[in-house]
Amino acid sequence: MNKQVFITSIILTLFAVIGGGLVAFTEKSTAAQIQFNEKQSLLRTLNTIIPSTQYDNDITQSTITIAASPHLGTDKESVVYVAMKNKKPVAFIFNAIAPNGYNGKIYLLVGIYTDGRIAGTRVVKHRETPGLGDAIEERRSDWILGFNNHSLDSLSEKQWKVNRDGGEFDQFTGATITPRAVVKAVHQSLLYFNANKQQLLESASTSASNGEG
Repeated sequence: MNKQVFITSIILTLFAVIGGGLVAFTEKSTAAQIQFNEKQSLLRTLNTIIPSTQYDNDITQSTITIAASPHLGTDKESVVYVAMKNKKPVAFIFNAIAPNGYNGKIYLLVGIYTDGRIAGTRVVKHRETPGLGDAIEERRSDWILGFNNHSLDSLSEKQWKVNRDGGEFDQFTGATITPRAVVKAVHQSLLYFNANKQQLLESASTSASNGEG
């Protein structure tokens, strides 16, 4: 009887060990795949802002961590992606937040070339009204492309507004608050870059010389 109990215990233990090993292996494999998929998704988004032909580094890994900034709408540290060509900075892509969308915060990626021009802007998360405010998404309309190549020099401060407020950018029919919030966030991102350009360039160059990214 004791022998039978002992054998059963051994068998159950083996099953538990094997089962636990399979679960751990599956979790590890799944985690790696999820991480890979997330990186590829991020890369696709970044490449809509600055084409891969314009840089030669791993842009998802070449990053600078910056402090919270009112200009960027952030209340904690955020990551800046740095596009490099021949170990020289080409553009910076900022995480920015428009805090005053119609239904809350609008999360953006704002790419700015080192000469101060907008490389591109994409909305990555929002809760704006479907069929109205969601025209800020590239897949809904080309409105977001209207920022490309603009800078603090190309437009006056008064022009960094929607048409209804006397500015350069179109509002949406039945939805002015959403585009107004995005225009302001992009403008504020340019102001942040202009105020911190030298520090950003130095940080990017230091990372490149250390072999990062």
